[in-house]
Amino acid sequence: MSASTVSLSRVSTPGRLFPPLFGHRPPSGPSLRGRSPALRPLCPRTMGSMFRSEEVALVQLFLPTSAAYTCVSQLGELGLVEFRDLNASVSAFQRRFVGDVRRCEELEKTFTFLQEEVRRAGLALHPPEGRLLAPPPRDLLRIQEETDRLARELRDVRGNQQSLRAQLHQLQLHSAVLGRGHRLPLAATPTDGLLERTPLLQPPGGPHQDLRVNFVAGAVEPAKAAALERLLWRACRGFLIASFRETEQPLEDPVTGEPATWMTFLISYWGEQIGQKIRKITDCFHCHVFPFVEQEEGRLGTLQQLQQQSQELQEVLGETERFLSQVLGRVQRLLPPWQVQIRKMKAVYLVLNQCSVSATHKCLIAEGWCATSDLPTLQQVLQDSSSEAGVSAVVHRIPCRDMPPTLIRTNRFTASFQGIVDAYGVGRYQEVNPAPYTIITFPFLFAVMFGDVGHGLLMFLFALAMVLAENRPAVKTAQNEIWRTFFSGRYLLLLMGLFSVYTGFIYNECFSRATTIFPSGWSVAAMATQSGWSDAFLAEHPLLTLDPAVSGVFLGPYPFGIDPVWSLAVNHLSFLNSFKMKMSVILGVTHMTFGVVLGVFNHVHFGQWHRLLLETLPELVFLLGLFGYLVFLVVYKWLFISATGPAPSILIHFINMFLFSRSRTNPPLFTGQEVVQSALVVVALAAVPVLLLGTPLFLRWQHRRRSPRPAGRPLDEDKSGILDSSDASVAGWGSDEEKAGCPGDQEEAEFVLSEVLMHQAIHTIEFCLGCISNTASYLRLWALSLAHAQLSEVLWAMVMREGLRMGRELGVAAVVLVPIFAAFAVLTVAILLVMEGLSAFLHALRLHWVEFQNKFYLGSGYKLSPFTFAEEED
Repeated sequence: MSASTVSLSRVSTPGRLFPPLFGHRPPSGPSLRGRSPALRPLCPRTMGSMFRSEEVALVQLFLPTSAAYTCVSQLGELGLVEFRDLNASVSAFQRRFVGDVRRCEELEKTFTFLQEEVRRAGLALHPPEGRLLAPPPRDLLRIQEETDRLARELRDVRGNQQSLRAQLHQLQLHSAVLGRGHRLPLAATPTDGLLERTPLLQPPGGPHQDLRVNFVAGAVEPAKAAALERLLWRACRGFLIASFRETEQPLEDPVTGEPATWMTFLISYWGEQIGQKIRKITDCFHCHVFPFVEQEEGRLGTLQQLQQQSQELQEVLGETERFLSQVLGRVQRLLPPWQVQIRKMKAVYLVLNQCSVSATHKCLIAEGWCATSDLPTLQQVLQDSSSEAGVSAVVHRIPCRDMPPTLIRTNRFTASFQGIVDAYGVGRYQEVNPAPYTIITFPFLFAVMFGDVGHGLLMFLFALAMVLAENRPAVKTAQNEIWRTFFSGRYLLLLMGLFSVYTGFIYNECFSRATTIFPSGWSVAAMATQSGWSDAFLAEHPLLTLDPAVSGVFLGPYPFGIDPVWSLAVNHLSFLNSFKMKMSVILGVTHMTFGVVLGVFNHVHFGQWHRLLLETLPELVFLLGLFGYLVFLVVYKWLFISATGPAPSILIHFINMFLFSRSRTNPPLFTGQEVVQSALVVVALAAVPVLLLGTPLFLRWQHRRRSPRPAGRPLDEDKSGILDSSDASVAGWGSDEEKAGCPGDQEEAEFVLSEVLMHQAIHTIEFCLGCISNTASYLRLWALSLAHAQLSEVLWAMVMREGLRMGRELGVAAVVLVPIFAAFAVLTVAILLVMEGLSAFLHALRLHWVEFQNKFYLGSGYKLSPFTFAEEED
């Protein structure tokens, strides 16, 4: 391949990947008991609980009736047993402790009322201090009586408060109506030569002396005042005089307690019929109507009485509110511990409802799953809890053919990584757990796509701050959902940032800028000296080329990562494309091979030795014979092909491998390459029929050899047991295949070869096609890494570089750089850290779920959910 050209200010080398540039070489149904034996795996669990789930046993508890409540409550404090419902066929209303559960539910309803009253008063309920135990059953009556008394007092006080507020509001409205806002209405008579100020009411002895003027006074909401005035005028045809005025000061609403303004009105009219219409209209508008005294002296006397009554009501209302605050204080103090205790009591009774009663009605029988390592603790707790009853509770293991639940204990560090695995699916019982390996592989694959020293350092510091502040109460109790998501994955972010710093040093990128930590391995001076670059030559050639074949130009590999001279080269993008693409293929094939190897531990653990030869070996032959050979070609070319000679194309060789042909223009990498390639293709294709037919034919032979056995067959005749349904492949067999090729619990199931072949064919097609598609899927490491680098480069060029060019004077440049750097920081966090980080996270998640875990991980189990009071306390 010919050397690429570069600009005068840049350096270039032949556009292929040259290895010395790098410091290192790229690298569940019902339980069937009775005669069925207890089944255990063949291999004892010698590794930690993170490698595979802990051993879980089905236990049966005999609880004395008098101590059953205490025993279950103690188990709830420790969280050791997941109880099974032995009364699934019994209605919830026909169970033994349904009355106690209803009493707890009624108490919870009362607690809800009390809690709403406390919140209505603007008070907060603080969590109880210390650990509260479930109260004894005799305390339920005491708590219920005190709760009912507090609720009754609150209802009475609230009712009195509302009544007093309503009366005070009426007095205040009446005072506003009788205040100075309204005067007796005077109006002008019709013209006919009369003066404008002639009173509408004629003096005594006039022609209208028999008519009497009546008044209606009251208050209405401001929103209804205009409609009320229009309706009165139209209904009474103008035979009235109405005056509407707004209250001078807002009045407190008796219901909401918020200040609100009211419109007071005074209406004068003549005639009884007009008065009836006015009263009906005001009733329809829900107006507050008050008596109105015509004489000024009478109104003043009434107003004084109203003010005196208001003062008396305010004093009574103040005393009522003080008593209410006392009641609310007691509720605020007593309610939180009662809520926790009643929730625990209800949970205990719900568990007791799942127990069956013995024939003598002297004990309750319970069943549940418990970790084998916790059995001594369980026995000790039951003995201590039932010591006062005179009869000790008993626990013993019982055989079961149901698949046990999965128990993997985690801590604050491993919880987030286990959560990534469980989001795909909970592992089957004692299946190999991918979480320990995800602790390293997930951050590393993320960092391959996110490699930048600056961006990784920012992420690392953000996660480190959360880790250092994890014990602060304000941080733990934060309710922001986004913050809680980041906080729960703080250790994951910490490793992602740390690995991103590492890959950033390999890529030699810090905010898209290269750093010169070590001296470059390329010498421009040697090239200029031996090539005779004169001033005239440099003026005529804007692009120059560094030839590694020239002595002294290439001095040796860069100690660690990419040589910084590549950041100046025109063809640096082509060089990084070649490097990252091959790196992605190497990482992908290695990752998938590791997944296939992990399947070996499943087969050995469950005693499925035939799968080692009939499934794992053909899978490794197919995967390594084709794509492992591709990785070999890449490494061989790096190690043994010199940069000064012709560079064979690996892609052409790989295509010719499947076509059984050769290319005259593409020389081989080593002697006998064509023979090796042809042999590998033949062996890989020959492994496909073995993978397709090996397991079904073996199962058919095993089915014919096995004679019919009774339901109570001994343990050594079915070692793999129900954990794998006699021959269910941990590497991909589904439930239908288990039913088709497995003996039943009570009688020999019919062996259907067609179904077994169908499922094995699906598995074979998925694996063979998956090797191709999954290898191509790992190229996302290359694509996202280049995308992240280019986005970082564009952001630097369009923001920071332009800001640095602005202004020549130091003061002006410093002022301009402040907003420029602020914009650069915001865009870096928003785009490169948040958006690009989320994108790389999702792609790393997909590589683990689809490309890695499907090689050995079924994820069809269910978690062990022990009965615990932890949620009730929260």
